Order: sequence, then structure tokens, then C-alpha cells
Amino acid sequence: MDQVRKTVVLEGSRGVAEAVRLCRPNVIAAYPITPQTHIVENLSQMVADGLLKAENIRVESEHSAASAVLGASAAGARAYTATTSQGFLLMLEVLYNMAGLRLPVVLTAVNRGISAPLTIHNDIQDSLAARDTGFVQLYAEDNQEALDMHIQAFKIAEDHRVLLPVLIGMDGFILTHSFEPVSLPTQEEVDEFLPPYKPVFYLTPKAPLTMGTKTDPEFYTEARYMLHKAQQNARQVIVEVAQEFKEKFGRFSGDLIDTYLTEDAEIIFVSMGSLVSNLRAIAQELRQEGKKVGVLKIRAFRPFPFEEIVRAISGAKIVIVMEKDISLGATGVLAQEIRAAFYGKANVPRLSGFVVGLGGRDVTRETVLKGLRLAQESDHLCTFLDLNPELLEEV
Repeated sequence: MDQVRKTVVLEGSRGVAEAVRLCRPNVIAAYPITPQTHIVENLSQMVADGLLKAENIRVESEHSAASAVLGASAAGARAYTATTSQGFLLMLEVLYNMAGLRLPVVLTAVNRGISAPLTIHNDIQDSLAARDTGFVQLYAEDNQEALDMHIQAFKIAEDHRVLLPVLIGMDGFILTHSFEPVSLPTQEEVDEFLPPYKPVFYLTPKAPLTMGTKTDPEFYTEARYMLHKAQQNARQVIVEVAQEFKEKFGRFSGDLIDTYLTEDAEIIFVSMGSLVSNLRAIAQELRQEGKKVGVLKIRAFRPFPFEEIVRAISGAKIVIVMEKDISLGATGVLAQEIRAAFYGKANVPRLSGFVVGLGGRDVTRETVLKGLRLAQESDHLCTFLDLNPELLEEV
């Protein structure tokens, strides 16, 4: 058993696997799919080597993996799964059931573009397809945050004010396959922070009950409303767990949002995931040129932090949303939510939404500066910044 906290250089996937191991899940079920495979491959090896006492279920598909951890959680077990892209979409039916049954499963969504055309590279169109399931959704900027988020995720999910599954999004390849130094907690520290799961209701022959039964119109609305209230409760729990994590482990690696140089910023970039790191570096360069630029990171996409966002960026003149997703026929998903946050508010900053990096295309400094220039010239509802005109002419 770990005795001393240590800093080690790990692949992002291995870091997540170590975090999950430290949380002592009872049941793990997942199906291999690029670029998620290394997470559950590492966990499978840990179980085989006796480093983790858990039931590691070999399944025939992602739908089966989700079903297995749903059943395990319904029986009172701490359960974990992971997937990406098309596999995530194959889970989707079960994810709605999982949230509706109030089962605190933790799921790593390794973000990858979805078909067609087929891509194995990163954007976040996959997990955002589940924004209405009832899952709490958290997005990691780097591998240390991804590691820390998993430890916090079990605590958030299992809090009796929440009892919802939690999804942690981390960018495929950019994070999962990169090596970074991370601080790895000891088993004793995690055990103290995360006590054994105590379910409110679970399936047992000692006290038979029914879960997920058919309901009639006079009850369904109230069930959905209670899910909505649980999401609202999660907002405060996420904040509390982040603070408790900081007190225990000495670093602040949670909460709903994060800000960088926003106090006096006239221009603020908004994004999620690893793209935030690029925007921080560019904001710092622009500051050196005398431009008041800041960055807002959305860490919790569900529950959506409406009030926190408004407080963080209301003082800006221009807000620029950069996101690796598109709600086809509408706008970027995050831009929609930011606009909703300002509904009915006074002194609304000019807001532009840009779609970048789909299917793993590099988001370069030049791309970001192009967005900045366009946003300063006029408002943009949904502009693709990095289109290749030559390819469009061939279509």
C-alpha cells in the first residue's frame, strides 16, 4: 500500500487508472476503443496483479459495459467505466437509465470526434451528446486535473444530495497519451477523503424493492424534476468537494469554473478542456503587448454555472467562445449556454462563438488570433475558424 505521496511522470491514461484504483471501485466494466483503451487496460492489469480488489467484467460492447456498471451500482457497489466516441454513443440509452435511477457511477469520456466520416482524433462532440442525460459533466484541462477530478467525482456522485452519475471528459490523445508529471496521492489519503459508498437504496433479497419500473403521466414529470433538482444540488457539492480536496491534498483542482487574468480583462476567451491551456498562453502573450485579455475555463458543464459565468465575464467588452463541437444547424453548444446565461441581464458583453479543432485539427495561435480579430470587427454567432477553402471547392 502506498505510504508516501509522490510525483511521477505518467501517461494521462495511466494517471486516471491510478486515480480510479485509489478510489477502490468494486466493479469495473469497459470495452476497448481508441483512445480510451489504455485506461481500462491498466486497470485490468492492476486487478490481475492484485493491486486492486475489484470485479473486472469482460463485456462484448460498450452498451453491455454501461449495463454492467448500472446493475452493479443498483446492487450497492461502487462502479466505474470508460469509453469514447462511437462507444459512448452506444452507451447513450443506458446512460439515461443510469441517471434516472440515481446511480452514482463514474464514467471517463475520452473525447474523440464522432462519425461520419470516421476519425479517431479529438474534439468534444461525443460527450456533449449526453448533456441532457442527467449526468454531472466535468472537463479536465490537463492530466493532473483529470487525476484529481476522478477522486472528487466519486465523492460528488455518492453525496446523498446528488446521487447522480458523473462524467469526466478528457481530450483523447492530447491528454490520454501525453506524459506529464503528476502528484499521486497515497491510498491512506484517498481513503480518508473518500469513505466507502453507502447507498440509500439498493437491490438486495433482504429488503426487496423495484427500480426503474414503468410510470404513468401523473408521476413522470415529478421524477424528471427531481433529477433537475439533484443537478442543482450538485452545484454546491462540487464547490464543497473542491475545497475539501484542496485542504486535504494542497491544490485547488475542482469547482465549477476557473478564471485567468479576468479581473480587468476587456476581452475574455471562454472554453473547456485542454484548449484552455493554449488560450492561457496566448492571453499571457497579448498581456505583454498591452492588451487586456483573460480566459474563463468552464470546468462543470452540467450543472451549468450560469451565475458564476455572468459574474466572471460581465465586466468584459468582448467575450469569445472557442469550442471543439457543433450543434449542427444551430451553433456551438457552449456558445448557446453562455448566451442563455446572459438572458435578461443588463450590460451584456458582445459575444462571438467560434468552432475550432473538429476531428483533431490543430488549434494554432494563428487560428485563435484570427478569432480575436473577427470578434473585434463584428459579432459572430457560429463561425468555423479553420476551414480549408480548397477542400470546400471540391465538395
